[in-house]
Amino acid sequence: MCANFLPLSPALLRRHFGVAPPASYPAEAWPGYRAPIVRADGSGGWKCRLARFGLIPHWARDGAIGRKTYNARSETVGERPSFKHAWRRGQYCLVPMAAFFEPSWESGKAERWRIAPADAEYLAVAGLWERWTNPQTRQPELSFTLLTVNADAHSLMRRFHRPRSEKRMIVVIPPEERAAWLHATADYARSFLLPYPAERLAAAPSPRQPVAD
Repeated sequence: MCANFLPLSPALLRRHFGVAPPASYPAEAWPGYRAPIVRADGSGGWKCRLARFGLIPHWARDGAIGRKTYNARSETVGERPSFKHAWRRGQYCLVPMAAFFEPSWESGKAERWRIAPADAEYLAVAGLWERWTNPQTRQPELSFTLLTVNADAHSLMRRFHRPRSEKRMIVVIPPEERAAWLHATADYARSFLLPYPAERLAAAPSPRQPVAD
């Protein structure tokens, strides 16, 4: 599971994805926050938009469900009511991030760790996007979820989350596969949903800084 990450900076979005980045967004993302995502633009290129972290299905009455839909299990994404519409319609996106955070319980209590690429400036994580119309304001809103796979056998990611709980990790799309992911069919998209090699990730404790009075 991943509920906290560092979105890629505007300069790196422009450099690595060739897109015009949003004017501003929070430096750290949590469910309910807005972060940049990259989608196909319908003409062979890519575009970058701000979207809310936590997918809001098109049928939702309000946005509260997004607090529970920030991750989508790859094994069931095509069947779950919250995600099947986006999955079957090929609404795939990339979520560029500098790092993400997970809790380690190896000391007996939760300790925040930072996981980042060991050999690059960023990760491009597989996501789904959805467009929802707020029934109160009639305004459309873009939202997204991060796809996850089982990580029980992953030498790094199995160290995180509570003991005896299933271990999960987000899906990282390598550079050479990103265009194919954004244009994939639902059947083909499953071939991208694989664990990322542990040797290509670096992890270290990263306690949250206390808030000054």
